[in-house]
Amino acid sequence: MKNFYLFTYSKSERYSYHYLLFGICFAIFSQAISQEQNKQLTKADENFEALAYINARDIYLNVARQGYSSADLYRKLADSFYFTGEPEKSVEWYEKLINNYEKDIKPEYLFRYAQSLKSLERYSDSDAIMERFNTIMGNDKRAKSFTDKRDYLNFIEKQSGRYEVFTLDINSKYSDYAPSFNNKGQIVFASSRSKNSKVHEWNRMPFLDLFSSSIKENKISNEKPEKLKGKINTKFHESSTSFSKDGKTVYFTRNNYTNNKLGKNKKGVVLLKLYKGTFINGKWSNIKELSFNSDNYSISHPALSPDGKQLYFASDMPGTRGKSDLFVVDILPGGKYGTPKNLGDDINTEGRETFPYISDDHSLYFASDGHVGLGGLDVFVAIKEDYDSYKVFNVGKPVNSSKDDFTFVLDEENKVGYFASNRTGGKGNDDIYSFRQIEDLITECREYIKGIITDNETKEIMPGVEVTLLDFNGVIVDQVTSDSNGAYSFEVDCDTQYIIRTSIDGYNPNDTAFKSNDTYETTANVSIEFKKEELLSTESEAVTLGDDIVKPLQLNTIFFDLDTDEIRPDAEADLQKVIAVMNQNPKLKLEVRSHTDSRSSYWYNKKLSVKRMRATVRYIIRKGGIHWKRIRGKAYGERKLINECADGVPCSEEKHQENRRSEFIVIN
Repeated sequence: MKNFYLFTYSKSERYSYHYLLFGICFAIFSQAISQEQNKQLTKADENFEALAYINARDIYLNVARQGYSSADLYRKLADSFYFTGEPEKSVEWYEKLINNYEKDIKPEYLFRYAQSLKSLERYSDSDAIMERFNTIMGNDKRAKSFTDKRDYLNFIEKQSGRYEVFTLDINSKYSDYAPSFNNKGQIVFASSRSKNSKVHEWNRMPFLDLFSSSIKENKISNEKPEKLKGKINTKFHESSTSFSKDGKTVYFTRNNYTNNKLGKNKKGVVLLKLYKGTFINGKWSNIKELSFNSDNYSISHPALSPDGKQLYFASDMPGTRGKSDLFVVDILPGGKYGTPKNLGDDINTEGRETFPYISDDHSLYFASDGHVGLGGLDVFVAIKEDYDSYKVFNVGKPVNSSKDDFTFVLDEENKVGYFASNRTGGKGNDDIYSFRQIEDLITECREYIKGIITDNETKEIMPGVEVTLLDFNGVIVDQVTSDSNGAYSFEVDCDTQYIIRTSIDGYNPNDTAFKSNDTYETTANVSIEFKKEELLSTESEAVTLGDDIVKPLQLNTIFFDLDTDEIRPDAEADLQKVIAVMNQNPKLKLEVRSHTDSRSSYWYNKKLSVKRMRATVRYIIRKGGIHWKRIRGKAYGERKLINECADGVPCSEEKHQENRRSEFIVIN
């Protein structure tokens, strides 16, 4: 039943959409089709346009069994399952549509097909279809989200298991969903269990009313749910409530039905509106629609902020990015409201964002099929980072499944809550489930570095080695000692540069540059091999006067980026090695020789090499505490190229970079 509410968000879009995609167009049909088939399809199209999907589908299936096929028929058959919450049954028809008529369809059908495949847990097949969708629709946020989070299943797996989920006896054989808390220790929810002979043509289910059930010791009473009293329920749909802290005010969703009059848009479609009610003498009365409602678009699924000063909701009003977006509006004194504000691209996609809920710590939970998930609608949590910036996270299994999962609410104090799903195993079309949160969600990007420390020659593990983690500025972030297995580990921030520094008597000091990525909860293996110390001595045969210590000490060349003297992070790690060598060899003196590539003028390159030489010497003196008499510098500009890339010779960037270098020559 909730699919009716979700789809009606985009009714203002629906007519142009159907006109192009689903409009009755007899020219499409083959002249060979029988007159009887024409009559059947005409009747089916009328039902389809009226959103009576099940009635339409019965006819379409009958025509398809008679051997007739067309892109229009397959589109409507697939959509009739998809939009009534049966995506696993839509797979067959999307598959036939795309395999036989891909050139005749819009890319949106690739997305629906990919979503439907997830309902069957065919994730690799779904990803392959999303690759095709991304190729066509690279600027679509759903496509971008997929490409940015290709490892989404791994993240969801790491996020999973943080809730325990339980079935409830209050569910019926009909549709039950949209639980919310009131101030009386109850949950209020929408259900189509009412004894109402009137059914909705969308899915042949009775219309929704609002019911309540008591909660005792975090458990729902087994008593029969009671319908809310007063004028809040009508013969049309009511759902999705949000109550004020004092329980005197409720915001809820209803069909456009005010003062016993049913309102329609210009196309004759009944959309959704938000209403407000007041609790007086044990009943809900004084029902009023909110001032920013419209007959031309839907507004639904209210959620009050903890302080009661803002109202979040879903809508397809002008400015909506997708099928439905999340908005927020200020609640002003005197029953007035501000201007609704779209929550922006961090949250809203070209898909459906719906059913918001704001927890006491201001976390925003919502359902979406536009963010990457397990299939259908998934529940997500958005954490606000600043004024209008959010980070969005899938809450994982078992709350999310390959089916539709939505209307998530949480009592943070007791760590219990409720949500709805049409997953297999329920009593009805949609069922309400309870949950207990047993572990905090991953809501910030963390990564891990781990490794084993060994001897370079013997490969023996080295316990008891002090390992220091430094940030880009050389500030110590953390220190650990390798364990009995030679292992160490650090927890680090995402997308950040670090230096891993180790030292032990008798071995070369070791500085390793490391940059974390932006993949949540990943572990990077950075193993460290120590080399014997004899290479550090200028009295040994390995290092003599005139040698460049880069080579015998197996250091990386100190490179510079084009047209800059800035010390790069990878170069900084190796400069730390040079400093360590000089500290362990007090008599060692070095000359820094700085070079450029051949691009730009001779005198410009000369000046640039002077700046690079000074930057290198200055770093060693200031960061390493090396006496200035032990290190000096020379600037060569482009005079000593080490390859063929002279002026006028075409060379790759890699070849030019070989010339942008510093050398460290042993001197007296």
